[in-house]
Amino acid sequence: MPKITLENVTKRWGGFYGADHLNMEIEDNGFVTLLGPSGCGKTTTLRMIAGLETPTEGKIMFDDEVIFDSKEGINIPPSKRRVGFLFQNYALWPHMTVYQNITMGLQELKGNFPVIDSDYIRYNRLAEIVFKIAEIKKYYSYSLDKHKKVVKDKVLLFIIDGFKISLNSAKEVFALNYYGLTDEQCLAVAEAKKQEYLAKAEQIKAKLAQKGIDLNAEGQHVVNGEVIYKVRKLDKEEIDLRVRHSARIVHIGEFMDRYPAELSGGQQQRVAIARTLAPGPKIIFMDEPLSNLDAKLRLEMRSELKRLHVETGSTFVYVTHDQQEAMTLASKICLINNGVIQQYEAPLEVYGRPTNLFVADFIGSPSINFIEVKAKQKGADIAIEMLDGIKAVFKPSEPLNLDEEAKKRDEILAQKAQEKELAAKQKGYVEKENADRRFNYSFAKTTGVVFSEDEYEVSEDTYVIGIRPEFIKTVEGKGIQAEVYSALPTGSETTVKLKIGDYILTSVIYGGVDYKIGDKINVEFATSNILLFDRVSSNLLSIGSIKM
Repeated sequence: MPKITLENVTKRWGGFYGADHLNMEIEDNGFVTLLGPSGCGKTTTLRMIAGLETPTEGKIMFDDEVIFDSKEGINIPPSKRRVGFLFQNYALWPHMTVYQNITMGLQELKGNFPVIDSDYIRYNRLAEIVFKIAEIKKYYSYSLDKHKKVVKDKVLLFIIDGFKISLNSAKEVFALNYYGLTDEQCLAVAEAKKQEYLAKAEQIKAKLAQKGIDLNAEGQHVVNGEVIYKVRKLDKEEIDLRVRHSARIVHIGEFMDRYPAELSGGQQQRVAIARTLAPGPKIIFMDEPLSNLDAKLRLEMRSELKRLHVETGSTFVYVTHDQQEAMTLASKICLINNGVIQQYEAPLEVYGRPTNLFVADFIGSPSINFIEVKAKQKGADIAIEMLDGIKAVFKPSEPLNLDEEAKKRDEILAQKAQEKELAAKQKGYVEKENADRRFNYSFAKTTGVVFSEDEYEVSEDTYVIGIRPEFIKTVEGKGIQAEVYSALPTGSETTVKLKIGDYILTSVIYGGVDYKIGDKINVEFATSNILLFDRVSSNLLSIGSIKM
């Protein structure tokens, strides 16, 4: 499967930038989620990689193959990119059976495939299967009704899935009638059938030999020692094998003769997945495919998609605005805001070390607590004052000098302003109407939610501390005194709103505990994963701990 590379990929409509100079690399066999709020550019990014949207500028490659280059005028159409699509809408044909829906893409699939003889392959495979007497009898025993009679359709399904063969081949195995025969009788039937199948296979091989064509063990045409390739469609046997294979992966083999209206939402989604998998795409694009399902089914389908990713070996690119979905599924999260990549790393890295305030706020449920603090350098540590006068010390995990960081920040901001000014003078420059703004974070107080943009008097020594709810722990006889503002027990954990001064913090207490509103408890920030952000740039400065 290919590696996907984006270089300065931009999509704009007039002065509105849907994607703003994206640079990223999706590794071979990666599972990348494009995550972000509505309208951030994640679907636009997916559609540009897939070929459904033409970038304004930039370059996209699959491995070393350029599939789009604005400068060179290269734009390979979606049909030739060998990609599969799975969307929010299942888009199943209501008048077609499940089998017919899955075959739709396969019937028109054309490619440079090896020339094969499907009958030759089938006969040789059947010559092996007829001696699997114990397995075949087992499939019969699994398919008895309450009257101990064999249900043919059930047996066929077990044979198809057990031996990974087509329906036609399964019918031949069923016709052996091993059920009710002794093992000696079955062996006699098997030997006779083996000779019959091998003779048919040999006839096929002999006819082709007269034309100077040999057949290898895979049933491929060989001339002068070379496998023959040809641009062709798939034959009926190949189509059936692919349909059965994709149906087996998503566990819908028993629904082949049903119509979409006879299936549940989860089953329809599985059919859509099977249809996507059947052509064997190198990359599978998914645009919020689970959003139509209920919460329980969504959780089940997440597990299925993760399993599918491993089984298929395909590269998955998945669009979602659900951060829990992104965290549980992805090998890497690409978090986008206003068309700009904010962070592109493994889920736990994004959660534990967010690059800025926006990432920290977007990832995590319940949301992270932001606390504005007055901070001053105190040797290797940072003296802070927070929550209406509480004094403490922030101990960074790595050396941190606030003055040096502020100087670097100002230099970077000045450089960016200069680069923007120079770019504005270049021919063809289009100013971004949806200009990037500093993230307007918020914190809760008893009087309501306060947004950073609404604060008028902010001193230069103001910074922002970020504390995940699970790191605010209850303690006895020490820490910070708090009052229970509200408590929401779920059984496995309780989300507690804590009032400290005029501020409201969110804590998650694990276990079956509950609190009464107004209870007085002591808490501490029991972790070395507290985040310190620069208020001006919104960027992460350090990770550390707070000591009272």
